Amino acid sequence: MSYLLAIDAGTGSVRAVLFDLNGNQIESSQTEWTHLEEENVPSSMSFDFDSNWELTKNCIKEVINKSEVTPDEILALSATSMREGIVLYDKDGKELWAVANVDARASKEVKYLKESFVGIEEEFYEISGQTFALGALPRIMWLKNNSPEIYEKVANISMIGDWILAKLSGVIATDPSNGGTTGIFSLKTRTWDSSMASKVDIKDDIFCPCYEVGTVIATVSDEASNETGLSTSTKVVTGGGDVQLGSAGLGLIDLGQTAILGGSFWQQITNISSDAKLPENMSLRVNPHVIPNQSQAEGITFFSGLIMRWFRDAFCDMEKLEAQELGMDPYEVLEEKAKNIPVGSYGIMPIFSDSMNYGKWYHASHSFINLSIDPEICNKASMFKALQENACIVSSINLDKIKAFTKLEINEIVFAGGASKGPLWCQTLADVTGCKIKIPKVTEATALGAAMSAGVGAEVYEDLTSAAKELVVWDKEYFPNMENKKLYDEIKIKWQELYRKQLELVDQGLTTSMWKAPGL
Repeated sequence: MSYLLAIDAGTGSVRAVLFDLNGNQIESSQTEWTHLEEENVPSSMSFDFDSNWELTKNCIKEVINKSEVTPDEILALSATSMREGIVLYDKDGKELWAVANVDARASKEVKYLKESFVGIEEEFYEISGQTFALGALPRIMWLKNNSPEIYEKVANISMIGDWILAKLSGVIATDPSNGGTTGIFSLKTRTWDSSMASKVDIKDDIFCPCYEVGTVIATVSDEASNETGLSTSTKVVTGGGDVQLGSAGLGLIDLGQTAILGGSFWQQITNISSDAKLPENMSLRVNPHVIPNQSQAEGITFFSGLIMRWFRDAFCDMEKLEAQELGMDPYEVLEEKAKNIPVGSYGIMPIFSDSMNYGKWYHASHSFINLSIDPEICNKASMFKALQENACIVSSINLDKIKAFTKLEINEIVFAGGASKGPLWCQTLADVTGCKIKIPKVTEATALGAAMSAGVGAEVYEDLTSAAKELVVWDKEYFPNMENKKLYDEIKIKWQELYRKQLELVDQGLTTSMWKAPGL
């Protein structure tokens, strides 16, 4: 037998997933991880590459042991990761400094760039589809200003998924879909644009090779083999950004197709041409897709999955115990209790992530509005349902923005990620959007996309397009209740107005923003 290994480094966890050549998941191992604010560095989100490598190694070793496969049977591996998170290396390839995706420490640097180079963010957006909100340039500039001794040693940059492959092979490289989220990149040429770094006086010779997804860069090194149990015959293949590889794992290979990935963050994506004109107001981001000559218009909903995890861990100890006794997931228990809560969850309005406003991106303070002291109305079940509804409503708003920009009609949405395992969440998404919702058999499409990339490198598949056509199998479909949609349309309008009011409280300094892009 032969197998393909995918390593998925998400915002909330790292996991190793083993697939056979038909795309069937054989075994997996997952460990939650956290990215903490550095002491005396407000809004930072560091990436601890030492401890996180230990977690990654443990997942790899566990998946090999649990599956009982012979390491030589693993033909190839690839990795996918949260985008925007970067790792900087010295000339010997040793890690110097790393941050996770929504690190926002570089507020002063963003302000400096905007004030000293008027119009430069708009100029770079036209090339890269990215703003400074999650970009690498302000973060590197922060390092230059605050830790010059580290900055002077920087000789290379990669993304976090690339870092995993570098640890396994000794080769530092990236791909367009992941590297493109640094903002130091061209959508049209699908490679680094080092002139952006030159223009703002940042090192312009630190950019690693950029290869298309599915390119073999090496085999597993002797050192990594000893650390993980992998075979030195296993090919190490370029991976990609979690959203883009995840969409390939959902079969999103044609222009106009749309998906929602429901993980730690929720992303709403539509495939467009790499030559497409970008939104004038920078309201959405546009990323290189893993499919050549394609990009993706993208909206992002912050922390949807992480908020649900917080709710579970903060308030639902009884449900966790109940789930343990029944051999179920706690979310299954919560969905069962919430299934009869009416549309609108008795008026409860969660205030967490705003819809996408890429050019001026910040959120209101975390809160629930319209809570009741009647325990029959306001309880864990209704608050849980309200959180599910809210993730769907914000996704719907982002899709409306994508439709306005692309002039496309969206009638069908592919839904995947952890959230798609919940039937109540799936039906709610159908009702809110008015679209048919398709669920793939492998809901963890991000890992499947990485396995497909590994398979391309191992010459199991000709390319990602043919791999997607061969491997993606549909499991379920959900159709909207249009009467419910009418109600949700009204709730959506009310929620947007309420969110504007909550942002005003942040503007007045009365509440604290859940997250604010640097420079605002």
